[in-house]
Amino acid sequence: ELCRLLIESGVNTVGVDVAAATADLEASERYTHVRGDAGSTATWDEAIERLRQSGCASIGLVTSAAILDVGDVTEVSTESLARTLHVNIVGTVLAMKSLIPLMVEKGNGSIVAVASVNATLAEQQLAIYNATKAAVRQLARTVAVDHARDGVRTNVLSPGPMYAGLFKRHLESANDSGKFLATRSARQPEGRILEAAEVAQAAMFLLSSGATALRGAEIVADGGLTTSFD
Repeated sequence: ELCRLLIESGVNTVGVDVAAATADLEASERYTHVRGDAGSTATWDEAIERLRQSGCASIGLVTSAAILDVGDVTEVSTESLARTLHVNIVGTVLAMKSLIPLMVEKGNGSIVAVASVNATLAEQQLAIYNATKAAVRQLARTVAVDHARDGVRTNVLSPGPMYAGLFKRHLESANDSGKFLATRSARQPEGRILEAAEVAQAAMFLLSSGATALRGAEIVADGGLTTSFD
């Protein structure tokens, strides 16, 4: 959704994903796809080469790659743990490590690190995912301080539940998916789960020149879930 919004706004966009690009993105002249593992330096080397070829004057980075396994911490396998850390933490670090020097070179860059409300609030059966999102949040806040004088703005976007891959996976893992969805929807002040495009709009703001006053800030895009005690 974010790539589509960027393209519609006239922004040349490079997407990085282990999966192939969707047909509509591939059809856009403003879109370039790098297919690869976010936790691999080779993937980011290719992304950097595409950016250099574009001759862009400024660069924005949104680190949104993440995976989720449902289960108690006593049930987690070493393979699952390593895979989650590889994507959620290593992938985020390598993205920043790769693009920040180019941002500094151009004297202009904006990073949006996608964390989660789970970075602050615990949710049952998601211990490892929650821990990785807490790490992403603090990583971004530290990067914001380290590179504030280099022309690089770094902020955190923490979504709540939204109709996207991770929430859908959590939904599908429930014993009663219908009851799970009804319960989660009822928790939201509006009584509905957010659409991914709504959260993507918040990322668009953080990328934009309208957010130049923000450094290390966190925007919680959860439809009000964490505003109320109930």
